[in-house]
This record gives sequence, C-alpha cells and structure tokens, in this order.
Amino acid sequence: MRIANALSGAVLLVSVAACIPAGSGKRNAVRVLVYNIHAGKDAARIDNLDRVAEIIRRSRADVVLLQEVDNRTRRSRGVNQLERLRVLLGFKAVFGKAIDYDGGEYGIGILSRWNIASSRFAILPVALTDSAERRNYEERGALVARIEAPWGMIRVIDTHLDAGRGDSMRVRQARALVMIANAERDSGFTILGGDLNSEPAGPVVHMLESAGWIDLFSRCGSGERFTFPAAKPIKRIDFLFGGKDSRCATASVPNTQASDHRPVLIEVTARRD
Repeated sequence: MRIANALSGAVLLVSVAACIPAGSGKRNAVRVLVYNIHAGKDAARIDNLDRVAEIIRRSRADVVLLQEVDNRTRRSRGVNQLERLRVLLGFKAVFGKAIDYDGGEYGIGILSRWNIASSRFAILPVALTDSAERRNYEERGALVARIEAPWGMIRVIDTHLDAGRGDSMRVRQARALVMIANAERDSGFTILGGDLNSEPAGPVVHMLESAGWIDLFSRCGSGERFTFPAAKPIKRIDFLFGGKDSRCATASVPNTQASDHRPVLIEVTARRD
C-alpha cells in the first residue's frame, strides 16, 4: 500500500532455534507464512513487533515472506525491524529496500529457518505516462532468495504491489514480476508470494495463473480465506503461488490482529515424480 495508506491503517522464524520444532517435519515440504506486518503496528498503529514475532513462532513456518517492513525509520523509532525479528526468532534474514522513507528505509523481507545461499532485490520497472503518475508513484520490487532446505534448494520470491484503486499500476508491476519469476523457472523449486493488493478474480492473479503459476490457497485452503482488513476481513489480497512441481498440503489464515492484515500459512510439498 502507499505510505499514506499504511499510516492510516489500510496493506515469513523461532524464539530460540533450539526451542522450536522444525516446521512440517515432512520430506520435501516447506511451511510458508505470508505476512504484511504494517510496519510492526496493528490497525490502530500500536507498536507490537514482538507480537508479530510470536505469531511467526507459533506458526512453525520455515520461510516467511514479509511486506511493509521498516528499517530505522522515525515512525518505528529507529528500529531495524527485520533484524529485530531475526534475533527474536533465531532465523536468517534478507531485506529488500523499495524506497527511502522517514529517515530510514521501507520495503520487504524474507526470514528463513534454513541458510539463505543468495539474494537479490529487483525493482519492478513501470513506464510512468505523466507527471501525476511520477509524482504519486511508490517504487515496488521483488526480493528473490535461494534457500538451502534440507531436501534441496528453494527459490523464494517476495513482493508487494501497488495499493492504488485501479489495477493499471499493479498490472504493469505484475508484468515485470512474471518476467523475474519465469527467468529462472527451470532452475529449481520456486514459491512466489506477497501482498498483491488484488483479489483472486483480478487481472494480477489472472496474469500469474496464465503464466502457469498456481494459487496454492485455492488448491487446499480451508476455513476463513480473507486476509484484509484484519478485524473483519472481506478481501483475499495476500497470496502464495507455486509452479507445476509444487503441491499444496494445507492452507489457512490465522486469526490475528497484530497487523492490519491477517497472515496466510501454507504448507507446500515439492513434487518428486
């Protein structure tokens, strides 16, 4: 979402690694949490980053895709939020800066129970057609990490698309996202997710599905599926996608109001035919 919207309140891991059991415990499986943390604040803008850490810990996720992460901004009192979560949970972490903001940085992050072999952050380029677009545009990107799961390498892509009312900007960003996702598609097991600010019937999800990516929640989700707003969700705008080599085992939306979004928890299994 735009910074202004974030301030008004509208849109992945162990306390000590030795104390928390491994995620699924299943061969070729990974538990993934997708979570827009609203700069470590709930919908009322109350700081509660430690509560976010507890939600992640209880999820037993192996990999966490985070959106709306502050790094040493004034509004977050100079806290490096991803580093704070990394310390609380005992995980590995990588940050992708989308923009400079409020004396610090603002972007997305990935937490992992396992070693992160490499990472890169790629801006999602869009053609801005006029001065108004250029003036109002907030840069967005994709954070790509290669994670060394016990059973093989996982490519993880985290993103957060435009929160404007129309789909035009999101569609342009999604075109770039699909190119990034497809560029190394044959190099191994890939999962792609984040806050798309678009619903299942929208053009962004259609674009990803047309490119062969599978909306995993639609395959195995149960119970409540809406993620926004956290108090009384009426939209599903937070997603995790997999390729044809992935199978969705379980998917749910934990009931929490630690952010203005609810997280999505999905267990994905790499198909081994």
